[in-house]
Amino acid sequence: MFDHVRIYGEPLRCVDCLFARQRIGVFGVQLISGFSTSNIRGDLYGGLTAAVVALPLALAFGVSSGVGAIAGLYGAIFVGLFAALFGGTPSQVSGPTGPMTVVMAAVFTQFVAIDPNSGPILAFTVVIMGGAFQALFGLLRLGKYITLVPFPVISGFMSGIGVIIILLQLGPLLGHAAPGGVIDAVEALPAFIEQTNLSALLLGLLSLATLFFLPRRLATLIPSPLVALIIGTLLSLFLLRDDSLTVIGEIPTGLPSLQWPTFNADLFQEMVQAALMLAALGSVDSLLTSLVADNMTKTHHNSDRELVGQGIGNMVAGLFGGLPGAGATMRTVVNIRAGGKTPISGSVHALALLAIVLGAGPLAENIPHAVLAGILIKVGIDIIDWKFLQRLHRAPMFVVVLMLLVFGLTVFVDLVTAVLAGVFLANIITVKRLADTQIAAVQVISDADDEHDLLNARENEVLRQAAGRILLYHFNGPVSYGAAKGIIQKLQQAQKHDALILDFSRVPMIDVSTAMAIEDMIVDSQAACREVYVIGTNDVVHNVLSRMQILRLLPERCLHEQRESALEAAYSHLDKVIAG
Repeated sequence: MFDHVRIYGEPLRCVDCLFARQRIGVFGVQLISGFSTSNIRGDLYGGLTAAVVALPLALAFGVSSGVGAIAGLYGAIFVGLFAALFGGTPSQVSGPTGPMTVVMAAVFTQFVAIDPNSGPILAFTVVIMGGAFQALFGLLRLGKYITLVPFPVISGFMSGIGVIIILLQLGPLLGHAAPGGVIDAVEALPAFIEQTNLSALLLGLLSLATLFFLPRRLATLIPSPLVALIIGTLLSLFLLRDDSLTVIGEIPTGLPSLQWPTFNADLFQEMVQAALMLAALGSVDSLLTSLVADNMTKTHHNSDRELVGQGIGNMVAGLFGGLPGAGATMRTVVNIRAGGKTPISGSVHALALLAIVLGAGPLAENIPHAVLAGILIKVGIDIIDWKFLQRLHRAPMFVVVLMLLVFGLTVFVDLVTAVLAGVFLANIITVKRLADTQIAAVQVISDADDEHDLLNARENEVLRQAAGRILLYHFNGPVSYGAAKGIIQKLQQAQKHDALILDFSRVPMIDVSTAMAIEDMIVDSQAACREVYVIGTNDVVHNVLSRMQILRLLPERCLHEQRESALEAAYSHLDKVIAG
C-alpha cells in the first residue's frame, strides 16, 4: 500500500511497512529512519550498555586529542544523538573514534601552534566545516561511492591509524605527557623509557591486562573498558597514592556553551583541507560500520542519509566544543548484541552520557592518564588489520606494496597523502587491468578461410567472398578510456583491407575517450580510402557518438543495425568500386 511513496528517492517497499507510520513525517519526508517503539526494552538496554562502553573511550579520546576529556564526552553526546535521529542506520551508535581522534589531534595541534589564542576555535570551526561537507556528500548521493576505496588502501590506512594511536600513548603509559606527533613520540621514547614512572606503567599494564583477560562472562555484564577504568582509578586513589601520576583533572559540569565558528582568511585553505579530511574519513568510517550493522541485523542502511546524519552530528558537536565522530563499530556491536535495533538506542546512549556530564563529572577527575593510555593502546591494537596482515605474504606483490605504502604514509607523512596516493595507484592498476581485458576481448575478423562462431552462415559466406578486403572489428563488452589507445593499435596491425566494419552490437556503453579513439579510426581509414561502417549501436553508445559529432563523418548508408546487412553493403560497394 506504500509502494507509491518515495523517500529520499527510494520507494518505500513492503518490507518497510513495520515502521511505516513512524518513518513517514510531514508530506512523506522520512524524519527518523527505522524508528519504532515495538522494541523499547531492547533499545533502552542496548543504549545504556553502549553508553557504559562509550564513557571510558570518550574520556580517553578527549585526552588523547589534546582538547580535553570533556570534548570527548561532548562529541559522544552530540554526534551520537543527531546521527541516531537523522542517520540512515537505525542500530548504529556514533561518537568519537580512533581514526577521527588522530585527525582531530593533528588539526588541533596545527592551529594552536599557529595561533594559541584563536587556534582552538579554528579547530572546532574545522569540525563544523567537516560536518557540512559530510552532509553535502549525502545530499549529492555520494554514499555509494565512498565505500569503493580498495581494500588494501583501507587495510593499510586503518593499520597505520592503529600504530599511530599506540605510539602516541606510549608516553602517557610510561608516565609522561603525550608528544605532539608520531616522529616526536618515536624520538622521545628512549628518554621516556629511561625515566619511566613505575606507578603509571603499573596502572597502564593493569588496564591492558584487564581488557585482554577479563572473563567473557563478566565482560557481558560490565564492559571491560569500564572495569579497567574503575580498577585503575581506585588503585591509584587508595593504594598507590603517587602524586606524580597525572590525572584528567577538573571536568566542567552542565551544558556546554555555544561556540560560533571563526574563519581566518590566511588559513582558509588549510581549514578546508582539514575539513575535507575529517569528512572523508568520517564518511568511510561510518559507512563501514553501517555494513557491520547490516550484517548483524540483516537489514540495509541508507548510505546517503547516514552521511547527512553524521554531518549534522559533527556540525552540532563543533558548535559545542565536541570531538568529531563517526559510526563506532565496538559500540554499535555492543548495542545490537544487547538488543538495540532502532534509533532510540543511539539516542539513549547519548542522553545517558549527557546525564553523566550534568551530574557525575567530578567522579572522573581522578582518572589517571596511564589508565586511559592502556585503554587506547587496546583500541589501537584492535584497529590494526591483523586478519589481513597474517595473510599478507599470500597476496599479490602489488597488493602488498600498496598496503605497506599506505601504511607507511599514514604513520610517517599524513593521512591525506596516504589515502590519495593509495587510491590513485589502485585505480591506475585497475584501469590498466580492465583495459587489457577489454582490448583482449576485441575480435578482428578478416580471414575468409576461417569459420567464426560469432557470425552466422551468411556472414561467413560474405567474408569468404570478400577475400580479406573487409575487416570486421567486433567490440565485446564495455570499452573504457583505458582501452582507447589499445584498440587503435590493434587495428593498425591489420592494414590489408578495403572496408572496416565497427561492430558495437555487444557494447553496453562507451566513454568520451573511446569515442575520440573511434573518430581517429574512422578518419585514418577514410584517409586510406577505406569505407567505414558502424553497426549495432544501442541508445547509450549512439548518444555518445552523436554528441561528439562522430557519426556525421559517415554517410547514412554506412550506419546499420544488423551485422549481416552491413557486410553485404560493404561487399556490394567494393564490387561497384572495382567494376567502376
